[in-house]
Amino acid sequence: MLKDQFEKFKDRFVKIRGNPRDIALGFSLGIFVGLTPTMGFQMIIAIFFASLLRWNKFSAAAAVWFTNPLTAIPIYGLNYWVGTKIFFWMEFKGFPRDLFSGGIEAFFELLGNSPSILLVTTLGGFIVSIPACIFSYFFAYRAIINYRDKKEKVKGKLKDIKEKRRKN
Repeated sequence: MLKDQFEKFKDRFVKIRGNPRDIALGFSLGIFVGLTPTMGFQMIIAIFFASLLRWNKFSAAAAVWFTNPLTAIPIYGLNYWVGTKIFFWMEFKGFPRDLFSGGIEAFFELLGNSPSILLVTTLGGFIVSIPACIFSYFFAYRAIINYRDKKEKVKGKLKDIKEKRRKN
C-alpha cells in the first residue's frame, strides 16, 4: 500500500510541467520545510518561499507531505535527538523523566519545558534538513530528467513508426 502511494506520487511528480531545476529546487525546499517542526504551517511556508524564489510551488507543497501524522513522531524525535547531541552545551530542560507516570505535575513540567524542547527540535531539524534537501534536489532532478528522456525516446520511436507506415 505504501509502495503504491509512493509510485503514484512519483508518477505525478515527474509529470509536473516546468523547468526541471525549478521543480527540483521547489521539492528540495519542501523537504527542508517539512523536516522542521512547523507542522500545520509547512505548506504555507513552502509555497511562500517557493513563490519568493520563483521555484515550483506545487513540488514544494507536495514535498512537505513527507512529514505527515505517520512520520512526524520519528522525524521530530530524530530532530530532538540530533539537537540535544549537537547543541549539548546549551542549558535547556527536556522531557520530564516521569512524563507518563507523573500525572498532572509532569504535564505542567512538560509545558514549562516546551520552549526549550522546541528550540532544540528546531535546531536539530535544521541540521537534519540540510543533507536531506541536498539529496532530495539531486533525486528529484534526476527523476524528472530520466522521465523526460524516456518520454522523448518513445515519441521518437512513435514518429519513426508513423513515417514507416506512411512510406508503405
